[in-house]
Amino acid sequence: MQSLLTVLCGSVVGFSLGLIGGGGSILAVPLLLYVVGLRDPHIAIGTSALAVGINALVNFVGHWRRGNVKWPCAAAFAATGVMGAAVGSTLGKALDGGRLLFLFAFVMLAVGAAMLRPRAGGGDPDVRLNPAIAARLMSVGFVSGGISGFFGIGGGFLIVPGIMLGSGMPILNAIGSSLFSVAAFGLTTAANYARSGLIDWPVAAQFVIGGGAGGLLGIGVATRLAAKRRALSAVFAGVIFAVAAYMLVRSGAALLG
Repeated sequence: MQSLLTVLCGSVVGFSLGLIGGGGSILAVPLLLYVVGLRDPHIAIGTSALAVGINALVNFVGHWRRGNVKWPCAAAFAATGVMGAAVGSTLGKALDGGRLLFLFAFVMLAVGAAMLRPRAGGGDPDVRLNPAIAARLMSVGFVSGGISGFFGIGGGFLIVPGIMLGSGMPILNAIGSSLFSVAAFGLTTAANYARSGLIDWPVAAQFVIGGGAGGLLGIGVATRLAAKRRALSAVFAGVIFAVAAYMLVRSGAALLG
């Protein structure tokens, strides 16, 4: 039963990522804790980071083949972001699991709010890396990587606007390029947690399998519901708000009790 629940939860995350391009990975930790039944928040975060990193890498290949990746900008952002993820994940491991979940719930609220904001479609599709752009990308990349590593999340809600702010590229290129950083940050965080034995490997494998299947389904549905994507984002944001509220109540009660 746990294996089936894990695959289904992975499918929910993958479906969200394929359908609206985000929102799903932030649900991975609460799904692993409250549905799959992992008891240790740190193991849930480490396992989530591994699954999210692998799924992002798979989706990244698809964008790369379509020419949506600006490699120099993506590499500059990820270079310092990986260092930030290593620092953030080390700090996250050292923090009490209950307090980490309490803070995680506030991050979920921020992700939900970010999903409700309209995304600009403009930008320079011919952007080229120069010293000024590289400095901006590397600065934002380190901060984004640190937050991603601390909470074990994909961080796409930070990375996409960060890359657009730093480089001025269009959103399609930012999404494609961001997946390189999501994968790099997730795998860096996972490696750090794995060193401490904080990954449930069978659960991670099942989560990845479910995520792949859900992602393919989500991409297929997205082509038919493209005009309703804003409404779908609002629905998923509502789900994230509800889960965040549940986590605040549950983790807050545990801290006070």
